[in-house]
Amino acid sequence: MKKIYVLDTNVLLHDPLAIYAFAEHKVVIPMTVLEELDVIKDRRDKDVSREARVAINTIDKIVGDASPRDLQAGVPISMLANESDEAGNKRSEGTLAIFPDQQITLTDNIPFLNGNHDHANDNRIINVGLSLQATHPRASVCLVTKDINMRIKAKGSGLERVEDYRKDRVLDDLDLMTKGYIHFEDSFWSTIDSVNTEAHGRHTVHVIDKTRLPNLYLNMFVIDDEDFIGFVVNIDQQHVYLLDVNKQHLMNQNFWGILPRNLEQAMAFYLLRHDNSDMMVMTGPAGSGKTLLALAYGLHVTMEEKRFNKIIVARSTPPMAEDIGFLPGTEEEKMAPWLAAFDDNLEILHGADEHSFSSIDYVKQKANIQFKSLNFMRGRSFNNALIIIDEAQGLTQFQLKSIVTRVGSNSKIIVLGNLAQIDNKYITPLTSGLTYLVEKSKDFKYASVMHVNGIERSRLAEFAEENL
Repeated sequence: MKKIYVLDTNVLLHDPLAIYAFAEHKVVIPMTVLEELDVIKDRRDKDVSREARVAINTIDKIVGDASPRDLQAGVPISMLANESDEAGNKRSEGTLAIFPDQQITLTDNIPFLNGNHDHANDNRIINVGLSLQATHPRASVCLVTKDINMRIKAKGSGLERVEDYRKDRVLDDLDLMTKGYIHFEDSFWSTIDSVNTEAHGRHTVHVIDKTRLPNLYLNMFVIDDEDFIGFVVNIDQQHVYLLDVNKQHLMNQNFWGILPRNLEQAMAFYLLRHDNSDMMVMTGPAGSGKTLLALAYGLHVTMEEKRFNKIIVARSTPPMAEDIGFLPGTEEEKMAPWLAAFDDNLEILHGADEHSFSSIDYVKQKANIQFKSLNFMRGRSFNNALIIIDEAQGLTQFQLKSIVTRVGSNSKIIVLGNLAQIDNKYITPLTSGLTYLVEKSKDFKYASVMHVNGIERSRLAEFAEENL
């Protein structure tokens, strides 16, 4: 059956290259969508306006010099270069059509929505789907939109197929996301038939058949209820190499006077300390200590070990994509309200000092802590720096990629986030840039992942996280 996909504006803003995601099927862009993109491309919201321009340029590239008749009927979509055929030629699969929805007229056979009120644009886009469904009875017509209410309206209006845009989903279920460790109930060794144990100086390494542990990757932990802790240091075609880690040593790690309070924090300490790591992603609920651990590590390696020259701190906020405004002061002073969490954690680290405020100011200057807006990190390269990105769950895949590519030589980035607290209305835990980063980087030998569980703020915070 021929399939026709009608794209809403928010799909193209979410993924400007979404047109290429529908293989051999027909993609229809309503004229109203083009009008909305035209308005959005000039907004001061830099991220959204850029994505609107990319979407417009993509459409223009496909349309080329097509005649009006061909454009309304559908022009071939040239697939991306990495999907070329064996001869190296770009394949043409599927078509793109522009639908002049302003020409739709009311008839007795099609239940069109009224297009003369506040939701006129949504209704016009839904009407395109209804019109195509009526005029192409042998085709499967589907409206693709990330707007939940619009999907409900479309179905309630008689449109048979309405879907969310799913290509950007990294996982089918959030429970499948990597945590950075695998937990075995009871004894891990009861599941292993044979093992070859090697001594390397003070270290003990267990060599295990890879078929017994098929889902492991480098820089990952294996733990059980009998206090065995193994750290994956190497994987080849046949074997997994587990470094035997002493739990007492793990729990006695110390960064800037901070000790781990649970095993997940201790494993996070270990990964932060791991020299062969250029990036660490730390996820977990609010109050699990992610920001505190990252900041304590940053002060330790910057002020004591002199490994980095500066600490760059940035975070995602609901209005992050907009201009930081006309508030008086420098970029750092304008970002201060959004980065108050770091001041709170500095108070935890130095609140007991005799002159706490002086200590905090001294640490900020000595460690060269710089607060940056994510908007102004693009186009720069940060060398000899520790970069901490907080609240990354609200970033898109493109935004996180653009930030990670800013990491220069002798630098390390720590990405923090809680997928239960997403403020962006077009991002879900399954489409968040944080989820994307975790799943794409888990196999990279210079990256590590840890889900820090357990609420360490207070018993009230733990109750709220679990029950409210």
